[in-house]
Amino acid sequence: MTFEELKIILLEELAGCNGRASLFLEIEGEILEYNSNQVYQSASLIKLPILFEALRQMEAGHLNKESQLAIDEGDKIGDTGVLQAMKVKQLPVVDLMSLMIIVSDNSATNLMIDLLGKDSINATISRLGMSHSILQRKMLDFSAIQSGLDNYTSAADIGLCLKEGVKGDLLNQDSKSIFHTFLLQQQFKEKLPFYMDDTLLEIGNKTGELPGVEHDCGIIAYGENEAIIVVLIDELSDPQSGKSTIQQIGKHINSFITGLSTPIDH
Repeated sequence: MTFEELKIILLEELAGCNGRASLFLEIEGEILEYNSNQVYQSASLIKLPILFEALRQMEAGHLNKESQLAIDEGDKIGDTGVLQAMKVKQLPVVDLMSLMIIVSDNSATNLMIDLLGKDSINATISRLGMSHSILQRKMLDFSAIQSGLDNYTSAADIGLCLKEGVKGDLLNQDSKSIFHTFLLQQQFKEKLPFYMDDTLLEIGNKTGELPGVEHDCGIIAYGENEAIIVVLIDELSDPQSGKSTIQQIGKHINSFITGLSTPIDH
């Protein structure tokens, strides 16, 4: 499959989606963008620039990854994550970072937002050039949403964050390694990676969802190459249709990378 053939297939998938869809894809020196600067509720993708800012503060000496952070029962909130079920009274910062990304833990994320500061996170969002992104509320703060404060991003912005996080110039090599490792340890593999062959590809990703919203983004490494993929979808009446679109995009990219006509079945 050529890149032009891949492009046609992906654009057909996006056009056929039941929701409003955006794509950013960078692969083997080629870039495909589809509505990539349209603004969406970020859902859990906002956790990526939060991670970036945590790593930046560690490098600057403002934060020690082994420092223990106190955890009160009131800090534990529901939905995704495991901290809400744990009896721990404190955890090192690095564990909160890993929980925030690997199991998308909302309690850990809110603790990190308090620790780093919203203004600092937004300053790094600006530093990264994420011009359509902003952090305005904590996870599961529905009263903030009702009052008009939400977190926003675009496919192009998330692409920038992934590129800088793994192979940019703003973090040192140790920090970039941590950023990438957390993505590789991701536990939610039901979207982009679903049809991908993890015996041939090194797959790191981060999902996000809200009512009517399905997102996924990732870095796919193979040989000397890396593909950056971001798919954002909202206005969905059926979440499964959004997941299916993202799965199909992952399947076609897998076919392009591996040269296989039929991806692996699940």
